[in-house]
Amino acid sequence: MSGIPVLTARDVEAAVSPGEAVEAVREAFLAHHRGEWVMPPKAYVTNYPAGDFRAMPALGAGYTILKWVSSFPGNPERGLPTVNGLVVVSDAETAELRAVMEAGAVTALRTGAAAVLAAETLGKRDAATAAVVGVGVNGRAAVRAFVARGHQVLVWDADESRAAAAAEELGAIVAPSRAEALAADLVVTVTPGHTLLFDEGSLRPGQHVSLMGADGPGKAEISPAELRRTRLFCDDWEQASHGGELAHLAEAGAIARSDVTELGAVLAGEVIGRVSADEITTFDSTGLAIQDLAIVVAAMRRLPELSGLQSFSL
Repeated sequence: MSGIPVLTARDVEAAVSPGEAVEAVREAFLAHHRGEWVMPPKAYVTNYPAGDFRAMPALGAGYTILKWVSSFPGNPERGLPTVNGLVVVSDAETAELRAVMEAGAVTALRTGAAAVLAAETLGKRDAATAAVVGVGVNGRAAVRAFVARGHQVLVWDADESRAAAAAEELGAIVAPSRAEALAADLVVTVTPGHTLLFDEGSLRPGQHVSLMGADGPGKAEISPAELRRTRLFCDDWEQASHGGELAHLAEAGAIARSDVTELGAVLAGEVIGRVSADEITTFDSTGLAIQDLAIVVAAMRRLPELSGLQSFSL
């Protein structure tokens, strides 16, 4: 194939399975923690209340990427996807353009992978139940990752028909109620972040929650008081303290950097994650460019095996 390959969402999904995505994202957290992969700050261009645009660069494993992606929560009502965008992939040594990928599939794979990786790392060892609340594109990716890792999964969504369709397609079980889903040992929340799911005192001992929805200003899935009651983890402190669940506490001066542990430090074995079966743990995910890079690197390795790719020339 001549020219620069273009990977559609289907191509990305064919190149990287949910199980492979979990391991790729694990290695990305470790590489970033060791300083081998670099990630300049994410830049936002906001157009609230409609949504926002994000520019996310990263460098590592011989590639440099820039993800230009949007998050417009109201788009599904227009028959449009919430996430639109592209990932541009360049050679880190020569700056040659190597590929262009559909951003939604990359985002979904890494979001689902990060949610499940955090849940398995920080959840209690004998966790018996897992649940995903919110089964849009990224929520479905979390379900796929859980299933790929051998978990039986409850799903719940404000749209009952969407929950039923996701359960049938992905081999999950529709939760009888939102409350039952939120009471699972391992919970992943992937909602627009406009409604609190956890009020003060609602989490029970031993639970873990991967909070994936509040990835921008003004969003929250848990009350600050309930979040403060848990052991706090995040993907990246600088990013989470300005645009995630932790931002509410950080802005109020209720937490400092020393109160929060980055997942990469736990994966590297430098910090203990969960310290007791009764501890409540929360993971604040704001979405990192190194996670996108992990999926890109995995997809580029499989590029020769993919057939029927579109391409273009500059």
